[in-house]
Amino acid sequence: MLKLLQERHLKYIFYFFGLVTVGSGGFYIIGGEDWSIIDSIYMTIFTIFGYGEVHSHNHLGKVWSILVIIFGVSGFAYIVYELGAELIELNTYRSRTMRKKISKLESHYLICGYGRIGQIIASEFKKKKIEFVIIELNDSKIINIQEKGYNYIHGDATRDQTLIDAEIKECKGIVVVLDNDQDNLFVTMSSRNLNQDAYIISRCSKQDTGNKLKRAGANKVVNPYITGGHRMAQLLISPNIDDIVTIEAPNDISIDFSIEEVSVNNFNVLNNKTIAELNIREKFNLSIVAIINNDGTKQLNPEPEVKLNSEQKVILIGSLEDLKKFLNEKNDV
Repeated sequence: MLKLLQERHLKYIFYFFGLVTVGSGGFYIIGGEDWSIIDSIYMTIFTIFGYGEVHSHNHLGKVWSILVIIFGVSGFAYIVYELGAELIELNTYRSRTMRKKISKLESHYLICGYGRIGQIIASEFKKKKIEFVIIELNDSKIINIQEKGYNYIHGDATRDQTLIDAEIKECKGIVVVLDNDQDNLFVTMSSRNLNQDAYIISRCSKQDTGNKLKRAGANKVVNPYITGGHRMAQLLISPNIDDIVTIEAPNDISIDFSIEEVSVNNFNVLNNKTIAELNIREKFNLSIVAIINNDGTKQLNPEPEVKLNSEQKVILIGSLEDLKKFLNEKNDV
């Protein structure tokens, strides 16, 4: 396909140089002694693009100018038409190749919408080497998707056929992050009808839309404004806490877990003691979920008999209040 397009481009180049050569030769012969080769080439270029005359013409020169203009304008019009047809042909070829590739996928994920949230999700999937397909209608966003090498369907996610082309019946999960709640609701309902088993997460901007999305088939509904605002408020209140994770329980109950990285060197009471000896779970209702060694290696879910040393860091998890209590009473551990 690409080789064929390159051959066509050579044809256009040959046409242009042939037109300039023949046109310049005609002007050189007609002009006689008053015309140099440079004047003839210059006149041909200017005639094709309609800029004016280098020397005055006799009747034969005017006729030749008309012929050069006709062949030049018609030739360029044909080239523009052919380039447009090639672009359509190339897009069709890409679309056919992409759909053939997508048809072989199983247990993949669908990302409906490639806005700011969709871009972050796609980036995370790529880092974790998870197969996914993006559905996007916007032409400029499709160019960005192509540059990144993602699997995609260029189409409207609100149409069932577009979802089918993305192999929705074989997918494992679907995230719906279109620009408005109405489209998200429609796509969520269509996705659930086409795949009863997929795990669906949908975005909403308005609180009352969340219940509608769940009734439409979404397993989880995320409101980025509420989630982001809640997170920022918690981090502002407790700037020393490394991270805060909110888990949504049934009946819209939110449970906050905070994560803190603690250097053993800054907590002398932790040094040279086993996790069991520290008794942190009983005293502060916290858990040590990981130990980071000086060389960067990690121990996840360390056993109670593991002894800490001053070159290590520990990752604590628990409620915000319990972590605050631990940090304020670190010398009493």
